[in-house]
Amino acid sequence: MHQFKSMNTFYASVQAAIDLIFSFDPLLASIVLRSLAVSACACLIACSAGLLIGGWLGVARFRGRSFVLVLLNTALALPSVVVGLVVYLLLSRSGPLGFLGWLFSFKAMVLAQAVLVLPVVAALVRQSVEDADKSHGGQYASLGAGGFVRSLILLWDERFALLTVLITAFGRAISEVGAVMVVGGNIDGFTRVMTTAIALETSKGDLPLALALGMLLLGVVLLLNLAIALLRSWRERRDYPTGSPHISLRTAR
Repeated sequence: MHQFKSMNTFYASVQAAIDLIFSFDPLLASIVLRSLAVSACACLIACSAGLLIGGWLGVARFRGRSFVLVLLNTALALPSVVVGLVVYLLLSRSGPLGFLGWLFSFKAMVLAQAVLVLPVVAALVRQSVEDADKSHGGQYASLGAGGFVRSLILLWDERFALLTVLITAFGRAISEVGAVMVVGGNIDGFTRVMTTAIALETSKGDLPLALALGMLLLGVVLLLNLAIALLRSWRERRDYPTGSPHISLRTAR
């Protein structure tokens, strides 16, 4: 009997969550839009810096490079709450950036997510550019292109592959909870985003709103993965047109 009642509660919560989504609930919409805005701004900052850093590391050869790469790869596994704590200390009143007054604000959440996403972008871009440099970077070097210029050329050559990196970075940012909780404070109407709202509403027992936010978050992640799959499929069709090997064989004959 208890199990039957629990199932009824679950289905009722799911139905209420679906109703919230399709009724365009203002509270739900504001949280979702704020989440998208924070993650988009963070990715814009992180990707701008990450493309340059990763591109340069992909072609540069200097003493201590291996150690730098170890640090970069270590940063990939940084817990988000640790990033949030560091940014909190930097932005606190007694911190070096306390004069900005950003703590518990939209800007603080953008900064925290940007710091969290930057190593991901830099590491993935570095690997992609380094592979491209080994493949055909020598041609550009023979034409007199220095390391920085060569990195920019290779970034352009790999632009379609790097779009996947940007989409991955956005997915990492929007699904993050620890850092924005610490530096944003989860203030209703100001710094509450999807992940922090899900944690709060679940603890309060407001399951319909938490489920609605969870469904929308999963929907965003699903759309990102679909975008990556479509981009990969488009690139394969573009680079390897169907039937071209057979045409070449017939021509050879």
